Amino acid sequence: MEGRATAPAAGTILNALATGTGAAFAIDLETTATVELDGSEDVSGTVGSAPDADTTLIERCIERTLEHYREAADLEASIRGGTVATESEVPLASGLKSSSAAANATVLATLDALGLADDVDRLEACLIGVEAARDAGVTVTGALDDASASMLGGVTITDNTEDRLLEHDRAGLGDHAAIYTPPEQSFSADADVDACKRIDSMATLVAELALDGRYAEAMTVNGFAFCGALECSTQPVLEALPDAAGVSLSGTGPSYVAVGERNALERVCERWRDRPGTARLVRTRTDGATTL
Repeated sequence: MEGRATAPAAGTILNALATGTGAAFAIDLETTATVELDGSEDVSGTVGSAPDADTTLIERCIERTLEHYREAADLEASIRGGTVATESEVPLASGLKSSSAAANATVLATLDALGLADDVDRLEACLIGVEAARDAGVTVTGALDDASASMLGGVTITDNTEDRLLEHDRAGLGDHAAIYTPPEQSFSADADVDACKRIDSMATLVAELALDGRYAEAMTVNGFAFCGALECSTQPVLEALPDAAGVSLSGTGPSYVAVGERNALERVCERWRDRPGTARLVRTRTDGATTL
């Protein structure tokens, strides 16, 4: 029983650490998962781009998917384990939602192996990955904002404290985004949550802007606020603003994302390429995770 699926990465509009409300949008960097279910008792995983990486999240995604859909799939009692292998274009611990993409791809690949991928509600499947991320300790908020953008595509706004989707806008933020990723890594679970909660009034303003469809403005307010709270440089934000419609620190960093017209974003990338790390122009995604 084998299945394959892919899920896109995402960029931040509103970081959910301050209030539990978050917003994100899908971008065209993908993680692919291949799942094979067998008669073993164990689940094992490998991450192709990082053979020493912790595989708890993707393994837990298989376990939770089997637990949740066992009756629907009419599974034999012997089907309890298997393997998962992921390959990714998304840099790890970069703020571009690599964990959410890996979780979504693994859950959907498991459903593909079970023959259920075309029949299940995608938000329900997304929540399986969110719970697995909590189990694995890779997220503070549950990251439903990031996970739902990856699974559904477009822009999503969520209440992560209640695991509730507030808005889903497939039209999203235009066709392109610029990404700057410094060479260092930053793990979401290590973020200073108390510092983020001190800017809850700013996060509330960002949520109001996002719910009003003013995503680019929301991003920029979020960027300045969370750069301050997380002690990240605001210089990449300022370098983008002459041309970008909106720009923000993505997640807890270290990446920054900007949106706007393609030509304008190419100029942003030119400035960001003077910095150590990687700057690139990518397409946004109105579609989400899919089987292969």
